[in-house]
Amino acid sequence: MLAKVFILFASLLVLCIPVSATMGISALLPKFISPAFPANVAFIVRQCVGGVDSTPILALPLFVLSGIIMARGEISYKIFNVFSYFGGKRTGGLPCAVVVTCLFYGAISGSGPATTAAVGAMTIPLLVKLGYDRVFVTSLVAVSGGLGVIIPPSIPFIIYGLSSGESVGKLFLAGIIPGLLIGACLMAYAWYYCKSRGEDKEKLEVYCNELHKKGLVKILKESFFALMTPVIILGGIYGGIVTPTEAACVSVFYALIVCCFIDKTLKFNEVIEIFREAVNTYAPVLFIIASATAFARVLTMMQAPQTIAAGITSIVSGKIAVLIIVNIMLIGVGMVMDTTPAILILTPILLPLAKEVGVDAVHFGIIMVVNLAIGFVTPPVGINLYVASSMTKIPVMTIARGAFPFIVAFSLALVAITFIPAISLALL
Repeated sequence: MLAKVFILFASLLVLCIPVSATMGISALLPKFISPAFPANVAFIVRQCVGGVDSTPILALPLFVLSGIIMARGEISYKIFNVFSYFGGKRTGGLPCAVVVTCLFYGAISGSGPATTAAVGAMTIPLLVKLGYDRVFVTSLVAVSGGLGVIIPPSIPFIIYGLSSGESVGKLFLAGIIPGLLIGACLMAYAWYYCKSRGEDKEKLEVYCNELHKKGLVKILKESFFALMTPVIILGGIYGGIVTPTEAACVSVFYALIVCCFIDKTLKFNEVIEIFREAVNTYAPVLFIIASATAFARVLTMMQAPQTIAAGITSIVSGKIAVLIIVNIMLIGVGMVMDTTPAILILTPILLPLAKEVGVDAVHFGIIMVVNLAIGFVTPPVGINLYVASSMTKIPVMTIARGAFPFIVAFSLALVAITFIPAISLALL
C-alpha cells in the first residue's frame, strides 16, 4: 500500500496538480484501498487544522511580510553600498559584495526567492552596467539567494522545528557558521572568475570613486538601520528578550518604522498593497503546511519511516554511507519539490534514521536545509532560477548552466557541513 501511495503522489506531481492537493489526495488513498485504515476524511481534516494551529507558525507570515516591506524599502541597496565601499576596488569585490548582501538580506527575509528578488533587482543591472557578464551576475544572484534560507531567521528552519520538535532558536544559531562557510565558497569562485576573466577597471574606478566621494560616514548613516535589522532580530532571540515568533512581529514593526518614517522610502498607500502581496505569498504555503501535516501523519501510521529506514540500512551501513545516501536523496527531492513540503514530508521519515546512526537532530536539520537550498537553483523546479529569469529575461537553462560552478562551490561546503558536525553545532 505504501508503494501505491508514493506512485499516486509522484503521478499527480507529474500531472502538475498543486502540491497541497497532491498531498491531500495521497493521504486519503490508504482509506480507499483498505476501509479498515483509520485515516478517514474527518481524521485528515483534523490533522490539517492541527498542522497550522500553533504559535511558532505565526512567525512564517510575519517574516514574509517584513521581507517584502524591506524589499520595497530598498534595504538591500543600502547594504550593498556599504560592502561595495570597502571591497569595490579589489578583484571580484562587487560580486563578493553581492554575496555578502545576500547573507545580510537573508538575515532579514528568511526566504531564498525573496533574497534573490530583492538583491537581484538592484545589483544585476548595476553589475552588467559595470561590465560584468550578464549570465554570470544573474547566476551569482540566483545561487547566493539560497543563503536566505540558511542564515537565520530562516523560514525552512521554522518548518523543520515544527516538524521535528527541535528548538527553532537552536536551529537559527546552528545556521550561522554554515551560512558563512557557503558564502565564503561562493565568493572564492567569484574571485577566481573575475581574476581569470578580468574586469573593466575603468568603470569600476569611476563607480567606486563616486561611492568614496559620498564618504564612509554618510554611507554608514544611510545604511545604519538596515545593518541593525539582523542585530535586533537575532539579538532579541538569543538575548532571551523575545521568542522567534515575537521576533518576527518585531521585525514587521521595525521594517515599517524604518521604511515609512526614517528612510521614507515607502508611502502609506503602498503598505496596503504590500500586505496584499504578503497574503498572496503566504496563503499557498499555509495550504501546503496543512496538507503536508496530514500526509506525514498518514505515512507515519503506515510505518513509512521504518520501511524506508530498513530499505536504506539493508543497502548500506554506517553513519557516513547513510549520510551520503540521504544527501543524494535530498538533492534529488530538492530538484522536483519546493522546500516546505519536502521538509514536512521527509523529516518524519529521515530524522529517525539519522538519529539511529548517531546524527544530532539539529545538525540533520542544517544538512536538510542546505541540500534543499541547492534545489533552489537546480532544474526543473529551481525557483530562484525562475525569479532571476523573470528579472533578466535570460532562459532558465542558460542561468542554470552559468550557476553550475557556484553549485559546485555550494556542494563543497555541503560536504564539509555534513561530515564535520562542529560546523553546525559549535555555537550551541
